[in-house]
Amino acid sequence: MAAYSTILAVEDSDEDFEALVRAFHAVEPDLRVDRCVDGDEALDYLFRRGAYAEVAAPGLVVLDLNLPGTDGREVLEHVKADDALRVLPIIILTTSGSPGDVHAAYRGGANCYVQKALDPGEFRRRILALRSFWLDAVIPARD
Repeated sequence: MAAYSTILAVEDSDEDFEALVRAFHAVEPDLRVDRCVDGDEALDYLFRRGAYAEVAAPGLVVLDLNLPGTDGREVLEHVKADDALRVLPIIILTTSGSPGDVHAAYRGGANCYVQKALDPGEFRRRILALRSFWLDAVIPARD
């Protein structure tokens, strides 16, 4: 049984989002995967502003760094600076393999950093590994 009922994917690529959802649903079909396509929308969702005022908090965030508008680095910074949200696990899933980005993400409080693979089969394998670890092995913080 999954440790989380809802995951928030902050991903501007339709293809990467669909691959992520397919991998998570392959074993956990009832898992809810919500999507935000940019950092501003993600912050509204996570801080429950505007249209997201009544949305339940996700148990896990999968965050791309390279987003239009407010980028993933800024989203991570805002979430980890908030007392109520800082325990929310954030997985960075991005094309960047820059050591500077990796170091900054972990220094900023990311729980995991995974580089997107260009090969579709390898991308799926990495998503399945994330799914297995975060949904099956991890005990999430609960309020």
